[in-house]
Amino acid sequence: MSKLESTASSPKHDVFQAVADPTRRQLLGLLVDQEMPVTVISGHFPMSRTAVSKHLRVLADAGLVKERKVGRETRYRLEPEPLLELKRWLAFYDRFWDNKLAALQRYVEQADGNDDSQVEAPLTVVKREPAE
Repeated sequence: MSKLESTASSPKHDVFQAVADPTRRQLLGLLVDQEMPVTVISGHFPMSRTAVSKHLRVLADAGLVKERKVGRETRYRLEPEPLLELKRWLAFYDRFWDNKLAALQRYVEQADGNDDSQVEAPLTVVKREPAE
């Protein structure tokens, strides 16, 4: 496969860029349960249909929405699979916060059981690298 072919088949925008914008996150929310034409989608936003179409293009380039022509109308539907990349990335931080909250709980429980209010500092939690 040539460099040009591999570039053409890969997304122009990554999932993280696509979901960084609040409008695009709202668009994904609208498309969770049903396929919709751009005319209906644009009715949910205080912007032009052209602006909504540009946001949909970014989402499509990231693989998050698929387009389907029905007559003269283009309909859009959510493609959730690319969100798995985002989920995997966030999973590391879930573990990080779980560790921090557990350390806080131990600290508070120690403080409750100590009469003279001299409490040791919470345990240091070592961050783990995400598993690939």
